[in-house]
Order: sequence, then structure tokens, then C-alpha cells
Amino acid sequence: MKRADGVTAGGEREDIITEMIEDQLDDEVEFEDLEIEPLPQLEFEVGDSVVYPHHGAGQVLKKELKEVLGESREYLTIKILHNDMTVMVPTANAAKAGLRRVVDQETLEKVLAVLRDESSDMPKNWNRRFKHNRDKIKTGDIYELAEVVRNLALREHQKGLSTGEKQMYTRAKKVLASEMMYALDMDEEQVEIHLASVILEGGGDPPAASVAAD
Repeated sequence: MKRADGVTAGGEREDIITEMIEDQLDDEVEFEDLEIEPLPQLEFEVGDSVVYPHHGAGQVLKKELKEVLGESREYLTIKILHNDMTVMVPTANAAKAGLRRVVDQETLEKVLAVLRDESSDMPKNWNRRFKHNRDKIKTGDIYELAEVVRNLALREHQKGLSTGEKQMYTRAKKVLASEMMYALDMDEEQVEIHLASVILEGGGDPPAASVAAD
């Protein structure tokens, strides 16, 4: 991943992250005995609302050819909503990077149902609990992300969080909220209030495994 700092025409500073997703593993390992189904080729256009895992929801600003390392490739330039970060993703590898469209209303209702549910079991040891939640976030799955946000919110309400877990909770909540801002047509403050009310509305007390002493 190559990172550079840029300046907008208006003089405002913005962070630009260029995602270099290459096929090095495919070159180094031969899967002779495996039939691997290729990921679907998703088409994105300028103006589309999309979600980039680990960063959050944003909008496609540009779709253009760029020459990188002597090779001309098409890139999508995406402005992440909640932190003004700009991400560039090769169009051909958008599916591999986990880029997807913002959830529809039906999926949103299922996400809200996850947030209203009771806390699920987590490891007692905070180190293992941290890794458990980090692995869920890494999947890029919105249901897994919602589960992490719900569990950490309820744990914070009932018992409190370690410093590392507080940072994880804050980031996970922002990523989830950024997508819900598009889906619910709310601003960031409205969504965070809505998230908190939904979680506390249905969460109840976390199970014993979630509240055990560190």
C-alpha cells in the first residue's frame, strides 16, 4: 500500500491512499488440485455510493486510467465519507478488495435486528477477545461488524472497555455509521444517536462470558 499526501485545488489537505492489490500469491503458489471460482466483476460508476472494508462508506469520484510501475490500469477514486480520506482502488481488483455497494433497505433491517439482539459470547481474556473482534471486522461483512459494535457497546455500558477495545469500538462504530448515513439519509451525529438507541433498546444484559473479569 502506497500512501501520499495531496492538496486540493482549494488548498485543503487530504489524505490519499492508493491500494496496490497485486496477484503475487497467485504467481508464487499453484493450486493444481483446486477449482477456484473467480470473484464476480463488479461495475462501479462515478457517483455510486460504495463501502470499502476497514474504511467505511464513500462515493466514487473518478474512474480513470493511471500508469503505475509502467503499467496502465483503470482506477476508482473513492472519497470516504466520515474522515475525508481518498482511496484509489484498481477497477479490476475491486471485488478482491471487498468493495461493494451500500446496503439496501432489506439488508439494513437485518443489520438493525443484529444491533437489537443480545450480546453474543466473547472470550473472557481481553487479548483473545480483541483478536476475536478484530477478525470479525476484517471479514468486511456488515453483519459481523454490527455484531462487534453491539457487543462492545453493551460491554462498555455494563462493565467498561480496555483502551485497545475503546479504540476498536470507536473505529468500528464510525465505519458502520458511515454506511448507515447513506442508507438512512442521516448525518453522522444523527446516526450515532440512532445506533446507541437501537443497541440499548434491545440488548439487555450480556451473557456471563462477555462480562467475566479481565
